[in-house]
Amino acid sequence: MVARKKALTRLTQGRPPLAKPSRSMTRKASRTLINQHHQLEKTRARAIRSGDKETEAKVAAELENLGGLGRYQKASLQGQSIDRGGDTSKVLMEWLPLDELKKQPRPLQMLEVGALSTRNACSTSGVFDVEHIDLNSQEPGIRQQDFMERPLPENGEGEFDVISLSLVLNFVPDALGRGAMLVRTLSFLKADVGGATAAESLFPCLFVVLPRSCVDNSRYFTDARFDELMAALGYTRVRSKKTQKLAYSLWRRRATAVVRTGLTFPKQEVNPGRTRNNFVMTLKGQQT
Repeated sequence: MVARKKALTRLTQGRPPLAKPSRSMTRKASRTLINQHHQLEKTRARAIRSGDKETEAKVAAELENLGGLGRYQKASLQGQSIDRGGDTSKVLMEWLPLDELKKQPRPLQMLEVGALSTRNACSTSGVFDVEHIDLNSQEPGIRQQDFMERPLPENGEGEFDVISLSLVLNFVPDALGRGAMLVRTLSFLKADVGGATAAESLFPCLFVVLPRSCVDNSRYFTDARFDELMAALGYTRVRSKKTQKLAYSLWRRRATAVVRTGLTFPKQEVNPGRTRNNFVMTLKGQQT
């Protein structure tokens, strides 16, 4: 008899913890394993939601045959490691007016969700005072915390100039959960005070990194749909860049934006095709 599992309702049940990198796996092998693991996890999530115990048990066995969570963690960290160009914060640093920011009387406050290291480009720049959090911390400087359960700021304490969600949203197991995470970022950003300088025109902001396939090869999600979703939340895209595998974007929270309660952003097929994936982010009666 297979024990009944709870539905995937928390971030901790979607994005797996990280492990120390393994150098024994090739780039192609790690990518293949990650893709297989993601597909099986999606199948398992559907089985859990529908109460299909047989499929759930079958998928669990297939995941175990792949080497279980431990092997997946090693492949995931290896794919994002610094020696493979995985420090995505370098792109954010390229976009910032560093000369101006270095003249600021105090560093900007940054929250890095899903932090891999305390030694990335943003953390060592001197421009930011970075708070690092991750579901399963691998370093003393990274707080083990689920962003979706992080206490909300009070009286301005605990607010940030910039939040980084680098390769985080794609690990959330369902579309509504991804949308809820975007909504939650609004509560942790400082108010827009306006201003004419280059720095003031960027902050407060949200830095997002996704696999490029999420916006270039999904049936339900494109760059245009991403813009629509973020506009509904009061964000404006100010910078973007794509590499062979990744899509980077920087979003400024508009001071004049009015976000209504009960916000809905549905799943909608916009890019049909048999070879497309099903990545999407949705909202359903979200409270902002």
